[in-house]
Order: sequence, then structure tokens, then C-alpha cells
Amino acid sequence: MKGYIYTMFEGADPGNGWEMTDPIFDVIPTMGACMPQIRRAVNVDDYIFTISGRMKSLEQYVVGGFQVKEKINALLAYDRFPEYRQTLHDDGSLSGNIIVDKNGNQNPYDYHKGDFEKRIQNYIIGKNPNYISDAEHIERARGAASLGILSDIFGKEGNKPHDIIGRWRKLDERQIDKMLNWLDEIKVG
Repeated sequence: MKGYIYTMFEGADPGNGWEMTDPIFDVIPTMGACMPQIRRAVNVDDYIFTISGRMKSLEQYVVGGFQVKEKINALLAYDRFPEYRQTLHDDGSLSGNIIVDKNGNQNPYDYHKGDFEKRIQNYIIGKNPNYISDAEHIERARGAASLGILSDIFGKEGNKPHDIIGRWRKLDERQIDKMLNWLDEIKVG
């Protein structure tokens, strides 16, 4: 078993009201549009963790993670998860992480750059989501607490998550266990 942790893009902070277009922490966690290199590398029972994106006024935090249950392609996901089809709302916001239309073509709302054919592979269906959603827990996790667990796990100091993990990094089984225990501790206090 292995895992990966990555930092979401600038401004992507669920604790500050940002809505995740990739619903990785819904009732059924899924990941289908972002981080194709991680989606390609994980296997069933591996873990994926996320860190909030940078914001000028807030410190980042480890948002949470989930375990991989299944990997399918985006066209199969289109049929299985109609609620996760990428949709443009009246207010201009996007939701969903299935970036194909009913014919398997790239939908017009997909803003990701890169090789479309490779990005529609390895749609992740997750299980066992473990994430921080309560406002009090988010504040407890921000800044020094998240930097502390990242420093402990990777044996490297830094002033921000990027100093420790870069954009993303691999975790071994021991590091996954530490991260899961830390998430539970943050929620308990």
C-alpha cells in the first residue's frame, strides 16, 4: 500500500468556502479531472490526501484523504455517476469531475490543459474518506499543525507545505498511518 499527497491550486481552500469541483470528499469520494499523474500511479487500497491551495490571507492545511476503491474510465463514470458530470451553473461556477460528454468527447466546461485522452483514464472511486470539515477543526489544522505533521512524516522543515512536499509527494504505509492518525486527532482535539 502506498499513498500520495498533493496541494490543490491557488485559492482552492474548502475551509474558506471554496467548492471543490472534483468531489473527492462527497459520500462517494471520486477524483476524475485533476492530478492525472497521481490517478495513474495509485492502485486499489492506496490513499490520496490533499492540502488546501495557497491564499494570501490564510494558512494552508491538510484537508484530508480517502482510500482508492476502484479505477475506471470517464465514460463509464459518466454512466455510473450522472451527478458528477461537469456542469456550468447560472452563477458561472462549475461542479463535477466527469469531463466527457455522452459520446466520450471532451465537454466544453473542462478547463484542464493537457492530453485529454490520458486524462479520461483512471477515474478514481474512493472509500473511507477522512477529512476535516468542521470550522473549529479546520482552524486547528491550519498552519503550524499541518506543517508539523508534514515535517514529521517527511523529515523536512518548511514555512509552507510546498517547502516540504513540492506540488505532490508519495507516502509509504507508515506515513499513511501517521497522516490518518493525525486527521483523527485534529477532529478529536
